[in-house]
Amino acid sequence: YVKMHHEKKVQERLTAQGIQSFLPIQTETRQWSDRKKKVDRILIPMMIFVYVNPQEQLQVLQTPSVMHYMVLRGEHTPATIPSSQMEQFRFMVERSQGAISFETSALELGQEVRVAAGPLKGMTGKLTKIKGKTTIAISLDTIGYATVEMDVGMVERVLG
Repeated sequence: YVKMHHEKKVQERLTAQGIQSFLPIQTETRQWSDRKKKVDRILIPMMIFVYVNPQEQLQVLQTPSVMHYMVLRGEHTPATIPSSQMEQFRFMVERSQGAISFETSALELGQEVRVAAGPLKGMTGKLTKIKGKTTIAISLDTIGYATVEMDVGMVERVLG
């Protein structure tokens, strides 16, 4: 976790230290009364994902504006997310043309699907409906799940 509105600066500092990090950002077009402007939207405010070894964990905490690691209730070590889930999430963030939302509430289990067409082709996840719209969700153990809206015709059922 980092201080509010310090996410980009912390990522720059971590990169300068040689620490691998991921800040999920999506560019979107905002409409004002007199103009349109492209702005970066941080998908999970105050959070940066890092890939570190035990020796680098302390180095991250000593970086200005870093507050602490996310720790699960009853545990004392930083929470970890499986690499396969992070790869799916990065893929979604980098390739999605639709707006991605991030939810922390419990995800209703749905059909496992694979995207068959479009820029997210090959990505797998759970098909669910949120607020009446067809979405695909990628779970990130311990923190929640990311979703993106897509046409149900773009996905196929995963067999097995």
